[in-house]
Amino acid sequence: MELNFITFGFFTGLSFILVIGPQNLFVIEQGLKKQFVFFVCFFCSLSDLLLIFVGILLFHYFETYFTYNINLLLNFFLILFLANFIRLKLKEIFSDNVIEFNNNKINFKTVLFNLIGFTFLNPHVYSDTVFIFGNLTKSFTIFEKINFGIGASISSFLFFYTIGYLSKYFSRYVNNSTIWKYLNIVIIIFMIFLILFILSNMFNFS
Repeated sequence: MELNFITFGFFTGLSFILVIGPQNLFVIEQGLKKQFVFFVCFFCSLSDLLLIFVGILLFHYFETYFTYNINLLLNFFLILFLANFIRLKLKEIFSDNVIEFNNNKINFKTVLFNLIGFTFLNPHVYSDTVFIFGNLTKSFTIFEKINFGIGASISSFLFFYTIGYLSKYFSRYVNNSTIWKYLNIVIIIFMIFLILFILSNMFNFS
């Protein structure tokens, strides 16, 4: 019986995490750069684990206190964060120093700042890991909740380490300035559409 709930949690977690988002894109980028790959994957996986268990164990409390105003504030800061990220990407594109990103040392504090922003400023992270998982497991026993959380957490660790190290492996094929500039353009376009999506949800909120 325990194995059934672990399996259920694994596939449920995997179904949500497979959707491409800014956090996943950042993990892929760091893998391509071969910089802090293990730490980036570990941070994202551990953050998911914490949020999953917060959701399934403290769902009703957070459902009460995660009001519209908090959601709006998170969206506002996320837009600012994404706008600054786009600015930095544009600076990279028009810089004469974009040669080989594997040799472009990035500050660990900057990586940590980006991880915190992409992970905890995104309201959709809370809607998936806290509210959806919390609501889904609210009728489970405590042991069933824990087994579900273990399964969902395993899927997060497997997913992040897979995309992180696959990206690191494929980085040998994209290590030139032209390809990196095109990749940055794709990232910028994605982030712009994400900002527009957030704004549309904010103004259409009912």
